Amino acid sequence: MTKHKIYTMSVASVYPHYVTKAKKKGRTKTEVNEIFCWLTGYSQKELETQLENKTDFETFFAEAPQLNPSRTLIKGVVCGIRVEDIEEPTMQEIRYLDKLIDELAKGKAMEKILRKA
Repeated sequence: MTKHKIYTMSVASVYPHYVTKAKKKGRTKTEVNEIFCWLTGYSQKELETQLENKTDFETFFAEAPQLNPSRTLIKGVVCGIRVEDIEEPTMQEIRYLDKLIDELAKGKAMEKILRKA
């Protein structure tokens, strides 16, 4: 089975699109970074290093310091697929990230986006 091409894409190549999407709705790059760090456990500095190194999505999530245990509370649809029903772990992590950025762009409060168990 071949991997989905998103796995080999660098996070840095998609990151500006996340920031643009957020900014169009009056949100900030800082909030986008907060979501990335909350989800993965990367510090701001570690996130910047991953972006500078053009780390691919598969490696980015595989090497994440600590995936947030509350991420399993993320529910909903991204690209027509329920994130909680995605069976492939890396794809689910990518879609969790997409869902959080969607919620940010829709004006949801950060306290609600960054779920707590």
